[in-house]
Amino acid sequence: MTHRAKIRVRYAETDQMGVVYHANYVVWMEVGRVEYARAAGLPYKELESAGFFMAVTEASCRYLAPALYDDEIEVETHVEKASARGIAFGYTFWRGEQKLGEGTTRHLFLSREMKPTRLPAEYHAVFGIS
Repeated sequence: MTHRAKIRVRYAETDQMGVVYHANYVVWMEVGRVEYARAAGLPYKELESAGFFMAVTEASCRYLAPALYDDEIEVETHVEKASARGIAFGYTFWRGEQKLGEGTTRHLFLSREMKPTRLPAEYHAVFGIS
């Protein structure tokens, strides 16, 4: 499954040159994965209420073109790899047909006690875990 979330670039997300500050792409990755989970039928809040968290263990982004104030951006999110222990998401940032960048995040599933845990089978289908 692939999901696209729309974001309008806010003035506060830009630097003095009017270009989106690079760290905001990591924030947009969070928007992408939260909306991906919601569209897949498991709102992130529900996962956390059940006692499971996805801790970010790695994040990367490759910037191809600048995003500017008031641009409408789409964050395309998909699962690259998933297991009961962790998950990797891939992201592509678009302004219309123009690709602005690509990124990935890797996550470890944690319990309420913040200890590594296995995600129960009832949630596997949401993330494509077989």
